[in-house]
Amino acid sequence: MKFDPSIVLANWDILAYGLLVTLKYTIYTCGIGLAIGLLVALLQLAPWPLLRLTGRVWVEFFRNIPLLVLLMWTYYALPIFLQIQIGKETAGVLGLGFYASGFYAEILRAGVQSVDRGQTDAAIALGMGYVQRMNRIILPQALRRMVPPLMGQTIMQLKNTTLLSVLTIPDLLYQAGYISSFTYRPMEVYTVIGAVFILLLFPLSALSRRLERKEAA
Repeated sequence: MKFDPSIVLANWDILAYGLLVTLKYTIYTCGIGLAIGLLVALLQLAPWPLLRLTGRVWVEFFRNIPLLVLLMWTYYALPIFLQIQIGKETAGVLGLGFYASGFYAEILRAGVQSVDRGQTDAAIALGMGYVQRMNRIILPQALRRMVPPLMGQTIMQLKNTTLLSVLTIPDLLYQAGYISSFTYRPMEVYTVIGAVFILLLFPLSALSRRLERKEAA
């Protein structure tokens, strides 16, 4: 059997829709993950033990539970515990967002802690509170160092969206499976899917490496 890419070209609109869904969920879940991750990172850096413990528990829970398990639990179990209806789209966004938040939180925490301790001491000497010195002194300096690892995690998040197919969300991988089901040509379809991810992620990976070298210089 010969490799026939025309099978994919004949169904490009289906794959294009799946790509848009994949990108949409990547943007949504990265935004949620960064927002929660920043809050959790600040909790871990707070001067109060209970807040630090809360942040640590959040990170360890969401970094160590398999993403597939988290997605299935969010979709099937969470509605039972909360006695509410949760659609597959909401479950997908929450599962991926919470999962990403654990990794983003560690990147943000490490970035903040990489700032010289003298900066914090100087801010305290000027009478700044915790929130003030974070907003005005620490976070602006730490942000430059965070960009390469944050981009790396965002790349991983884009690939993680492929698991949304288990919730029957029509992302790129789900659409590939759909095309394969009636063309019986999975080799062509999944080869193209792999090429699409390479074309999407290679420029981001190159940019991340460039920023990392620039920061190290």
